[in-house]
Amino acid sequence: MGANYFLLTFFSLFLAFSCTIKPSNGNAEVRALMEIKSTLDPENKKLFSWTSNGDPCSGAFLGVVCNEHHKVANISLQSRGLTGKLSPAMAELKCLSGLYLHYNLLSGEIPKELGNLTELIDLYLNVNNLSGTIPPELGSMESLQVLDLSSNQLTGSIPTEIGFLKKLSVLALEHNTLTGEIPSNLGIQGMLKRLYLGFNQLSGPIPSKLAAAPQLEVLEIQNNTFTGVVPPALRRLSGKFNYESNPGLCGTGFTSLRVCTAWDNVNVNQVVPNGDPNTNNNGVPKDVPETANVSRLHCNKTHCSRSSKFPQAIIVASVITVTVTLVVAVVFGIFRRRRLKQRVGNTSDASDDRLSTDQTKEIYKRSPSPLLTVEYSNHWDPMTPEKSYGSMRYEFLHGFKFNLEEVESATQHFSEVNLLGKSNFSAVYKGILKDGSIVAVKMISVTSCKSEETEFMEGLSLLTSLKHENLVKLRGFCCSKGRGECFLIYDFASKGNLSQYLDVEGNSSHVLDWSTRVSIIKGIAKGLGYLHSSEPNKPSMVHRNISVEKVLLDQQFTPLILDCGLLKLLADDVVYSALKVSAALGYMAPEYITTGRFTEKSDVYAFGVIILQVLSGKGLLDCSMRLAAESYNFENFIDPNLKGTFSVSEATLLTKLAISCTLEDPDSRPSMVSVNEELNKSSGG
Repeated sequence: MGANYFLLTFFSLFLAFSCTIKPSNGNAEVRALMEIKSTLDPENKKLFSWTSNGDPCSGAFLGVVCNEHHKVANISLQSRGLTGKLSPAMAELKCLSGLYLHYNLLSGEIPKELGNLTELIDLYLNVNNLSGTIPPELGSMESLQVLDLSSNQLTGSIPTEIGFLKKLSVLALEHNTLTGEIPSNLGIQGMLKRLYLGFNQLSGPIPSKLAAAPQLEVLEIQNNTFTGVVPPALRRLSGKFNYESNPGLCGTGFTSLRVCTAWDNVNVNQVVPNGDPNTNNNGVPKDVPETANVSRLHCNKTHCSRSSKFPQAIIVASVITVTVTLVVAVVFGIFRRRRLKQRVGNTSDASDDRLSTDQTKEIYKRSPSPLLTVEYSNHWDPMTPEKSYGSMRYEFLHGFKFNLEEVESATQHFSEVNLLGKSNFSAVYKGILKDGSIVAVKMISVTSCKSEETEFMEGLSLLTSLKHENLVKLRGFCCSKGRGECFLIYDFASKGNLSQYLDVEGNSSHVLDWSTRVSIIKGIAKGLGYLHSSEPNKPSMVHRNISVEKVLLDQQFTPLILDCGLLKLLADDVVYSALKVSAALGYMAPEYITTGRFTEKSDVYAFGVIILQVLSGKGLLDCSMRLAAESYNFENFIDPNLKGTFSVSEATLLTKLAISCTLEDPDSRPSMVSVNEELNKSSGG
């Protein structure tokens, strides 16, 4: 045992090390890629850029991205109309961390050799025509976090080995013809968050260990033939537990789920253990009547006597069995007919290389969050038909949608090289779109966003309505079901944020001259004035988190306010966390501490702090600097890097504005309308 463990550990370390050293030649990976090409695209219609004498790390190979050590790390060929099969040669790409082949027309079986890809994190094979069973060898992919095999023609049972994947967070197997029970070890590793098993032929009880999985957030098992008592622990999932069209399930505390009776097959080993507050002394859920524990009726320690009502029980059980069988057969027949209609496998659909809106909505119509609705669709419609499909209310979607392929391609699959910055709830990457324009991609986890669909969509609508020369332009957005993330795509500001131009040395190229500082202050004022104003297609709004970090500068040093309206998308705890940072840096208006409310005057206060920072060239302001400003002692206040080259009249006006904007009483502060009027009085206004 110890020797085997040592060898396994050594082998894992060897593989990890092999992915961090530069290869002596890339012939092995090129050969593997060419074999993969021959099976994925046998007619060479899609992957003609893959050539045997080419360099896969040069960017010439469609969908191939390498790591910093010149080894293939990602293959992203979703929605390419590929009609071939999966090749066992994929296992030769030892450093592969992402394999994205979904939304194609691939057929055949999943090669068991994929289990050798121990560095693979994401495996997306969904929405293809794959058949056969799920290879148990996939349970060896120790780094795997997302496994999506949904919407194929897979048969057989779910391998028990899948339950041993320690890092697995998302498992999607819906819309196949899988049979058997849910493996009892699924979820025992504690990392499983989302499990999609709907629209299969799975049966048996729901394992209590799965129900108790600490990270589980979403469980979809609809349209199967599951039976038995639903573990009470699943109540915590609320609307994110979908169990419809499983007539054999029972329990209490679940909407539309029938109450258990004496005739339900209660398996004590599948329910909650003794000591749980929701169980009785026998370990059976309190939801189940005592008479439901059939195995304990008329029993003593040595034998069980037959109930006097046994013949009647057989008759009733037979009737129930026949009824359930007929219902399941009808439901399955309807599902098969619908599935044949939505299957991507006909040639007429292949020309577009993407799912239609109706197809995509059908597959994901029960997704629990607007961020988990559809991915990689050319026509993203997160609303259900009965609520707002085709509604003018969400018409903004049509002009702002991106698909994940575009976002991944732009950022080189979110390469660390393109990472611009991180916060507690987001990460920002630099990207280049297909038209050559440079963008910034803000990636936000679904767990950081509002869970209510209406609130999220209203916030997104507000973001798309904002258009001003001093606000960062939102190009669009993309929401990924598989990744559980939302992406906001903005124009890229080449000069960085305003904080980079504070606290700099005198000989630095980041020292701003006086006219640029004045122009920046005026631009920020115009942007805030626009936010506070009310227009036909835009309500007045408060930024709430304006700071020098939230002011970007373009090539001409035009100030662009970032994250306008972003807090409307975020969950309350995330907003609170972001505001704590703002308060620590001195931007929080005093009244917020006592009232907990933001007003336009809160933005005015933060704007006053920014004026003082820009004039002084300091990121943090102390009391002596404030006193120097109030006494117009410019020698001890204005940035010494300017070496006295500034307009005294403009400095006086701006300092006066900064002081009035940062008064303790909010009613004594000017509005942004008044601020802009005052700024226009200065030269160049």
